[in-house]
Amino acid sequence: MRIFFLLPAFITSLLCNAQKNLFPESWEGDWKGELQWYRTGNDTARKVNMELHIHKADSANTWTWQMVYGSASEDNRPYKLIRKDTSGTHWVIDELNGIMLDQYWVANKFSGAFTVQNATIINSYWIENGRLVVEFYSISAKPVSTTGNGTEESPSVDSYMVGSYQKAILTKVK
Repeated sequence: MRIFFLLPAFITSLLCNAQKNLFPESWEGDWKGELQWYRTGNDTARKVNMELHIHKADSANTWTWQMVYGSASEDNRPYKLIRKDTSGTHWVIDELNGIMLDQYWVANKFSGAFTVQNATIINSYWIENGRLVVEFYSISAKPVSTTGNGTEESPSVDSYMVGSYQKAILTKVK
């Protein structure tokens, strides 16, 4: 008899936990923190205040994705986040200037990669211990070297310079 009382509570708990992990619904709100920006060869980080505002927009399958660096008057990037498929795997960040950045939900992370002005940027966002972690790697789009023999046993391999690494840990403020 006791199992009949515990089973509904267990199922309710599972459903509530599953809803907490919904992206982007469970990420909605205003996030703030400090971005640390490291350039290759320099162990001292440049520190910049960072904000990310995520809110449901008026259009279906669309959210605001507003990034602020420093202050809103310094560097304010009001983008749109758009769901591209029904599975919630493929997304686009629309920079509202003709640039659309494809992003993907993989391993409980929101990640993407794009190349602009000879640099490839790899980004990831995820929730860890109730905080939003943001990472960016900037990698040269041109290889610094190509090694290997170009054979099946030793294929040609391109290596790229990692130019910088950025990491922010953001706390939800509302």
